[in-house]
Amino acid sequence: MTSGLRPGPLLLLLLLLVLPGSEEACPSICLCVSDTVSCSSSGLTKLPLSLPSSSITLDLSHNYLSWLFPGSFKRMPRLENLRMAHNQFVSLGLGVFRNASGLRHLDLSSNKLQVVEQHYFQGLWRLEELLLFNNKITQVEGGTLSGLSSLKKAYFSINQITDFPFFSIRDHSHPFLSMLDLSSNRMSHLPWEDVKALPGLVQRGLYLHNNSLICDCSMYSVFWHWDLRGYESLVDFVDEHTCAVYGNPRASIRFLRHSRFFRNCTVEKPVSLPVTVLLSHVVVTEGERVRLDCQTSLSGTELSFTWLSTSKGHITNTINDTLISLFANGTLEIRATEVNDTGLYVCTAADIKQSLNATREVNVTVLLPAPESFNTGYTTLLGCVVTTIGVLAYLYMTPCRCRYCKQPGPQAIPVATYDPSGLTSVFSTSMRDHHTIQARGVHGADG
Repeated sequence: MTSGLRPGPLLLLLLLLVLPGSEEACPSICLCVSDTVSCSSSGLTKLPLSLPSSSITLDLSHNYLSWLFPGSFKRMPRLENLRMAHNQFVSLGLGVFRNASGLRHLDLSSNKLQVVEQHYFQGLWRLEELLLFNNKITQVEGGTLSGLSSLKKAYFSINQITDFPFFSIRDHSHPFLSMLDLSSNRMSHLPWEDVKALPGLVQRGLYLHNNSLICDCSMYSVFWHWDLRGYESLVDFVDEHTCAVYGNPRASIRFLRHSRFFRNCTVEKPVSLPVTVLLSHVVVTEGERVRLDCQTSLSGTELSFTWLSTSKGHITNTINDTLISLFANGTLEIRATEVNDTGLYVCTAADIKQSLNATREVNVTVLLPAPESFNTGYTTLLGCVVTTIGVLAYLYMTPCRCRYCKQPGPQAIPVATYDPSGLTSVFSTSMRDHHTIQARGVHGADG
């Protein structure tokens, strides 16, 4: 009899260990599989009160959620992935993610958020990916990304952002951030000094296409360097990078393809503090002398200089070229430029004692001399005058018909003789000169 009662306690213990408690119950409108809970497209207007605490992934996308109470996810200590895209959030209250520091992926895209306040993501120091694209965001407060030291990717595209706190992103605060997508917003004036001070990893993954940028040298110098280094953020969206000339949206140009507007820009760009790069463009005519200085942010008498050219390679004093000279201050001189001298010239100044270096980049364009058209035009004009005089003389200088003059016998009808090749030469030269004048007029207008 006793032996018949033994299975009772064992069975009860087994049930307690296997079956989840009431707090672990899966809501009837959700699907729970392993450590994933999906309540997507369930018509939710508020967060279910009971969710499995062992969940790692929670999908609440495509619902009608508009508000979350403080500590909404505190009973889910293992939660790492939270998807709340396509809901009705206009703002987030204080402490929504309190005690949810384990979050690594947070998707709030396609909502109605307007201002991203600095308290929204406090405490999410493990967060690696933040998706806020396709909202109605107009402002991102200065401290929004503070404390997100593990952040790798942040998406703010397809919003109405006019300003962004670039100053809050530094190597020590965001050492892993490699993508910052701010494309398709309404930014016109960016704090370029803050942009240039961003960590190199962030600059490489900074997407700014499809904005309302105004053309200026500060803007162009930043993109010029990024393009030179082949950053995918530029290479993949060349035609989407536009700027408005003189702030006129109707006069926008694809500045990565048509850089003529920035020909005379000479600007300064920080690379890694306190080193700077000076960017300039030099346009000369073939045969002219040009000097390229190596002025950088470094100063001192114990600097060493090296030059590198895309056309000539490394340039030193030992090269066998009498037309190139290197001076002690780093200046490079080309005494008689040639067309094949066109290209990028990079000078590196190094201070060995302080372990610092800085570079000076000069883009040199050597143009062919303009064709001389004066002699051709003069010859053509002279030929036309002579021809005209000959025709008039033939028409009006008729023979004398007075009665005392001996009457000549019947004459044959005179036939004008001419050299077809010479006549063709006059008109072909005239037409060629006409096209030359037209071409010079077009280039003059472009200039």
